[in-house]
Amino acid sequence: MRQAEILRKTGETDIRVFLELDGTGTCRIDTGVGFLDHMLELFARHGRFDLEVSCKGDIRVDDHHSTEDIGIALGQAFDKALGDRKGIVRYGQMILPMDESLILSAADLSGRGLLAYDLQIPAEKVGTFDTELGEEFFRALAHNARCTLHLKQLAGRNSHHILEGAFKSTARSLRAAVKIDPDCAGEIPSTKGVL
Repeated sequence: MRQAEILRKTGETDIRVFLELDGTGTCRIDTGVGFLDHMLELFARHGRFDLEVSCKGDIRVDDHHSTEDIGIALGQAFDKALGDRKGIVRYGQMILPMDESLILSAADLSGRGLLAYDLQIPAEKVGTFDTELGEEFFRALAHNARCTLHLKQLAGRNSHHILEGAFKSTARSLRAAVKIDPDCAGEIPSTKGVL
């Protein structure tokens, strides 16, 4: 089974992530950051990943450490669950409409972590969540999943919709990329022979 559990404890956060790649989208999320809980629930549902995330973080300071460290742990869970990446499709992309916003994501499970982030979020906050933390989350996720991830905003004015579109679009791209390709199930999808 393609699953992983990551435990990450620092002086700022205490995190547990469980990820099942071939799930149904069930989730239990408790990060202490309400907006992030909502985004991770959407991520699990749209990716059809079974996902459990718990975090005790220093949110008395702000949401930064919790958001970034959850991205790190979730990325590590993807990397561990993918194993040698044999037989995966490797690539996934989605252009996702979320009301007036339109978000493009493209993922390559290349073994090389990179984030190309091009979202223009007009508000500094959605509720109490600092919108700049979206970039921190996706950077941590991409680098630790060893995934090249492009996020581009094609349209949008509402900050909540832009971020929600980014989470949903990324989930759909990763859902496509992690699938096993039945035509190449025993092969590494790279001329290098390793990812």
